[in-house]
Amino acid sequence: QVQLVESGGGLVQAGASLRLSCVASGGTFSSYTMGWFRQAPGKEREFVASISRRGTNTYYPVSDKGRFTISRDNAKNTAYLQTNILKPEDTAVYYCAASQKGLSEKGISDTRSYAYWGQGTQVTVSS
Repeated sequence: QVQLVESGGGLVQAGASLRLSCVASGGTFSSYTMGWFRQAPGKEREFVASISRRGTNTYYPVSDKGRFTISRDNAKNTAYLQTNILKPEDTAVYYCAASQKGLSEKGISDTRSYAYWGQGTQVTVSS
């Protein structure tokens, strides 16, 4: 079992950037594909990005590619999400999650593919 703790969220103005962090403990971090999801009030949890176990490959929704960047540092047991040029519609609770699936496997963008979740960090973007 692995425990995940997100941090780095906050209240920012449109156009700002935030770097979210997810620190893992209690498991072998490098054995997990890592993902970021977000959930706005009243909406379903939405896939943001995933990164392969060794960090050599990433996967993003086509519509989001260019503003958000996922990365990881296995030596620090940490995954990151760099969020740039933030917009009010990016306001949500951002969650990191760990999956036993490989990045190339079907369903890697589905919440059901991730067994372990952090508590979330709030990102609020004002106009």
